[in-house]
Amino acid sequence: MIGPVMIGPSSSHTAGAVRLGYVARKILEEEPVRAEIQLSGSFAQTYRGHGTDKALIAGILGFPPDDARIRDSLTHAAKRGLKWEFICENIPGAHPNTARITLAGAQGGGVTVQGASVGGGNILVDRLNGMAVHVTGRNNTLVVLHKDKPGAIAAVTNFMAYSGVNIGSFRLARPEKGGTAVMTIEVDGDIPDILAENLRILPNIIHVVLIRAV
Repeated sequence: MIGPVMIGPSSSHTAGAVRLGYVARKILEEEPVRAEIQLSGSFAQTYRGHGTDKALIAGILGFPPDDARIRDSLTHAAKRGLKWEFICENIPGAHPNTARITLAGAQGGGVTVQGASVGGGNILVDRLNGMAVHVTGRNNTLVVLHKDKPGAIAAVTNFMAYSGVNIGSFRLARPEKGGTAVMTIEVDGDIPDILAENLRILPNIIHVVLIRAV
């Protein structure tokens, strides 16, 4: 059997959990100092035995799924000043292997990311600060927070086309018309760092996060 290159014991409960923590860290875009992690379903029932707690903290620290430090991630987190709390509770309608990760950063930022480990080390992040997104971590991805104004989507996609970046998948979510919306754009191939920087200065764009494939 060929599976993901990882530190075990479980691809779903360990490798996938590392990826969930890593994506949350990337979206925060600063050093996390506090993590509140809600665990639902089988994550809540078996997280200590499968090392899910260590895996999530490892990802939040920026460790990849095959990093030997995962086994001692709680010790590394304490040395870096990260404080954490695990809360086991049911998240209605969520996948059995779901974590809702709320991070606070050293520079005052914060983010809440909800996602699931869906098997074989694969993940799906489906909520960002309460808004629907679709981040698998398999492809380089842009998460674009913007005002729900005419031309905002076209400005982003046209600039990407001009830059020679091909969109593999595109999803839009908006809690209400005319408010704040979010684009989730998975890309074929690489995304230059300068692309995300240039997108940030387009009209009606609030913030852009570039998540490298993990």
